[in-house]
Amino acid sequence: MQDGFDHLLQTLDSTGKNYNIEKITKAFEFAKQLHEGQFRKSGEPYISHPVAVAEIVAGLGLDTDSICAALLHDTIEDCSDRVDLPKIKKEFGEQVADIVDGLTKLIKIPFNDKEDEHMENLRKMFLAMAKDIRVIFIKLADRLHNMRTLSAQSEEKRRLIALETMHVYAPLAHRLGMQRIKQELENLALSYLDPIGYREVQSDIDKKFGMNKDFIVNTRAAIEKKVRESGIECTLEGRVKSVYSVYRKMFKQNKSFDEIYDFYAIRIIVETELECYTVLGIIHDMYNSIPGRFKDYISIPKPNMYRSLHTTVIGHDGVPFEVQIRTWEMHHIAEYGIAAHWKYKSGDHGDVGLDQKLEWIAKLVENESSTADPDEFIDALKIDIFQDETFVFTPKGDVITLPQNSNCIDFAYHIHSEVGNRMVGAKVNGKIVPIDRTLENGEIVEILTSSSTKGPSRNWLKIVKTSEAKAKIRQWFKKEKRAENIVAGRDEIIAEMRKYPGTFTEEQLGTIVTNVANRGGIGSADDLYNMIGYGGLSVNKISTRLRDEYDKLITPTEETPITDASQIQTSEKKHSSGEYGSVIVDGLEGCQVKFAKCCNPLPGDNIVGFITKGYGISVHKCDCPNIINNTAQNKDRLVNVEWRACSGGQKEEQYEGLMQIVADDRISMLADISGTLADMRVSIVQINTQKKGVDQMIINMGVSCKNLAHFNSIISRLKAIKGVNDVHRGYVK
Repeated sequence: MQDGFDHLLQTLDSTGKNYNIEKITKAFEFAKQLHEGQFRKSGEPYISHPVAVAEIVAGLGLDTDSICAALLHDTIEDCSDRVDLPKIKKEFGEQVADIVDGLTKLIKIPFNDKEDEHMENLRKMFLAMAKDIRVIFIKLADRLHNMRTLSAQSEEKRRLIALETMHVYAPLAHRLGMQRIKQELENLALSYLDPIGYREVQSDIDKKFGMNKDFIVNTRAAIEKKVRESGIECTLEGRVKSVYSVYRKMFKQNKSFDEIYDFYAIRIIVETELECYTVLGIIHDMYNSIPGRFKDYISIPKPNMYRSLHTTVIGHDGVPFEVQIRTWEMHHIAEYGIAAHWKYKSGDHGDVGLDQKLEWIAKLVENESSTADPDEFIDALKIDIFQDETFVFTPKGDVITLPQNSNCIDFAYHIHSEVGNRMVGAKVNGKIVPIDRTLENGEIVEILTSSSTKGPSRNWLKIVKTSEAKAKIRQWFKKEKRAENIVAGRDEIIAEMRKYPGTFTEEQLGTIVTNVANRGGIGSADDLYNMIGYGGLSVNKISTRLRDEYDKLITPTEETPITDASQIQTSEKKHSSGEYGSVIVDGLEGCQVKFAKCCNPLPGDNIVGFITKGYGISVHKCDCPNIINNTAQNKDRLVNVEWRACSGGQKEEQYEGLMQIVADDRISMLADISGTLADMRVSIVQINTQKKGVDQMIINMGVSCKNLAHFNSIISRLKAIKGVNDVHRGYVK
C-alpha cells in the first residue's frame, strides 16, 4: 500500500494497543476509492491527507473508531455525490458515522472575520452539542496537518487559515490541555501571520542557543546527579522556549529578548507529589532563585488541569533558566491533556487527593483498568467530560464555560479579577439572586459591582468551586491583607509547633520558619506566614520540613511553662530608657521588655504585656490580633503595663511607626514624600514599594516618631500630598 498507509500501520503496531486492523484497512480502501482523482494544492493525492490525520490521531492513542473516522473525515464534505452518512453507518457502524457527522458539521460552520473573538466560545458550544470528545481530537489533528502543509495555499488563504488557527484551534487545544499540539499550531500560525517577526525571533533563539549550546546538557547532568544522590529516581528533559512563546512575551508583554528568563528550561519528572517539593528544595540549594519567579501549579492548578512546580534560577554561568518539576501523571496531562487518558494509565491508581476538577479523569482511568471494552471507556468519557461543564451567557451574549455547580462568584472571577473583587450582587435572567447561587446551562448572568466595596470575604473561599476563583481571591488577600495574613499564618505555625516536645523562643521560631521558607523557595518568614494566612499553602504541606528544622534547633526539655510574673527573667539593671523605650510593668521595674513587631505600639496606644517563654515581656497594642487570638488560651500570661511619663529635661525617645501609603505611580512621588518628611525632621527607618494595578503604587514605610499624636500628624501631612490617595497605619515587614 502507498500514500503513507504502511507507515500508519507501523505507528499503530508500535503503540501496543489492540486495534482492529481489518476495519481500519477497510476504511482506508473506502476513503481512497472515494477520493480517487482528487489532489491537494501541493499536487499529492488527496488520500495522503486523511492518512496523515489518522497517524496524528494514532499518536494520541485513540481507539479504532477514531482512526476510521479520521480516514473518512472528508468523505461527506468532498464526495457527497457518492456517499452519505447512512452508507458510512452501514459499513463502519454508528460510532464512526456519528464522529464523521460531527466533523462535517464543524467544518461547515462559516468563518466570519468580525466574529474572531467569539470563535473559541462558539466552537466550545458545538463541542458540547457534538456529545463526543473524539470529534475535536480529530478536528485538531486535521487542522495540524493542514497547517503543516499550508505553504501550498495562496497567500490570502494562508493568512485566513492561520488567523483561524491562532484564534480558535490553538486556544481550544490549550483548554483541553493538549500542549504539544497547541505549541505547534501557534508556531506554524505565527510563521504565516508575521513571517518577519517569526524569523527575527528564530534568529535570536538560534544565536542565543549557539552561544550556550552546552548549557542545557551540562546543567541537566549536574541536576540529575544531585537528585539521584538524594535517592530520588527521575527523568530529565531540556528545552528551548518556542518561537511563539518568545514572540508573545516580547510583543504582548513589551519585553526585550534578554528579559525572557525562562528561555532555557529543565523539566524533572519524578514519581510522587512529595518528591516534587523535595526536588524543588534541592534545586534551590544548588542555584540562586529569582524572586517572584516561583509558581506552585500543583497546589493551585491552571484551569486546563495543568499541574507542575515552576521556579526560575540563575545557573553557575550566570544564565537564568526555568525548572519544571512534575510527576508522570502530571506530565502526561500536560502533554496530551484529556487525550492522555487514552494513551496512558494513571500512575497514581485513583489518588483520592485529586483536584475536584480532575475527578472525571480518575473515573476514566479506573474504567480503563477494569475493562478491555473501549466502548465502555468512551461512554464514561461522554458522561464525565460534558456533565462536568456548564455553559452560561454574559448580558452581551458571550458564552462562558464553567465547571458544573459553579456559582455567581465563580462567574465574576472568570470575567475578571476586578469584577470579582468589586462584586456586591448578581442577576440571573434579569432577577437578583444570592451570590452563591448555582448556575445552570443557558442562563444569562450579570454581576453587580461597586467601587466602594471592601473586597471579597474570606468565606468566599469555601463557597467558590473553581480553582481560578480561589486563586484570584487568595491573590487579593495576599496583596491587600498582608498584615492580617501574616498574623493568621504565624498563629497556625505556632499551633503546629506546640504539638512538638520542648519549648521555643521568638528568636528560635523566626530561625525555624526562615529555614523552612528558604527550603521551599518562598522567600522570607513573613512571606511564608502570608502564604499560609491567605490560603496559598497549608501547614500540613510543610509539616515535615517544619518538624525537621525544629528538631535541628530545639532540644526537648522538662521546662515548666511560664504562668506568672514571678517566673519572668529579669535583668540586673533597671530598664528606664533605652532601646525599647520606657514602660512600667505591673508597677515594677527591672524586667526585660521588648515591643512586639506585629503591631509596633507607640506611646498613647493602649498596651498590654505578654509573658513570653524564654525572653521576658512583649508589649502589644490591646487590639493586636495576636493578643486577641491568644487571650482565651493564655489569660494567665497577660500582665498590666503602662507608659512611663517623660520627666522634665529627659530626652524623648524615638519609636518606629509603621504606615502604608497608596499613591499615584509617578516619577516624583517618592521625592515629594521624603521631602515632606524631611521638612518635619522625620527620619525614614525603612521603606519598600510595589505596583498596584496600572497606575498606582503601594509604599510600606517605617518612620521615626515620638508618640501616637506625632505619628498621626505625620500621616495628616502625607495625606495632603497631591496624588496620595490613602495613608493608614500598620503593615508587617
